[in-house]
Amino acid sequence: MPPGTSPAPPVALSTASVYPESTRAAFELAAELGYDGVELMVWTDPVSQDIPAVARLAERFGVPVLAVHAPCLAVTQRVWSADPVERIRRSVAAAATLGCRTVVVHPPFRWQRRYAARFADEVARAGERDGVVLAVENMYPIVRSGVRTVTYTPGYDPTEVGHPHYTLDLSHTAAAGDDALALLGRMGSALAHVHLADGSGAPRDEHLVPGRGSQPCAEVCERLATGFTGAVAVEVNTRRCRTRPERSAMLAESLLFARMHLQPTARPALPVQ
Repeated sequence: MPPGTSPAPPVALSTASVYPESTRAAFELAAELGYDGVELMVWTDPVSQDIPAVARLAERFGVPVLAVHAPCLAVTQRVWSADPVERIRRSVAAAATLGCRTVVVHPPFRWQRRYAARFADEVARAGERDGVVLAVENMYPIVRSGVRTVTYTPGYDPTEVGHPHYTLDLSHTAAAGDDALALLGRMGSALAHVHLADGSGAPRDEHLVPGRGSQPCAEVCERLATGFTGAVAVEVNTRRCRTRPERSAMLAESLLFARMHLQPTARPALPVQ
């Protein structure tokens, strides 16, 4: 590393990237491929919901948990609790137990009116006691039969509301037709976490291997190479892979992309804002 530069941000493997394989498989692959850690997606896999079991996996494979993704997908509305506030609080407690400082959370769905009324306050203070930050993720509208529907309230761009911390997802910027670099700028120093993936610009969430789509993945990484204190999590879709070696190859390619473009240099880093 050149003199005067800070270390590159750590690269985590999202456990969602190995689906339909298990949480354990994510730890195995992260260790085998040389990832710096994992982002734990808490979802329908029972092991992902069992924090002591996750801690044992982290110790066994020597792969720390660098972030926890709260169970806020449409398919995880009953994981841990039917109360979304309780799910956030349990995610914060899980992160504190696992020794990581970031919880990724989505904006409320439009039908979660009571939750939406409490969301901003809960995000602002949920992590105060345990030193964990809740990083609100940018989402995207749903397009069916040419009809564009925003399923989040008040919208899918969390910077329009303003939160203390954000997660930038580059597959979601593609699906939303957003300018990823402009969104990066709006998030500014409040950016706490990144989901590294790509998208073609089609109105659907693709989570392609970075470099295979239209998003400025390389430039985003280069802007984060020096001075960004969060983690960059590879969150790609490998569900069509028929074999473990095929999945491993996609995850290795994604890691290589991240390492190449997150490499610090002696020149000043481009400003995030």
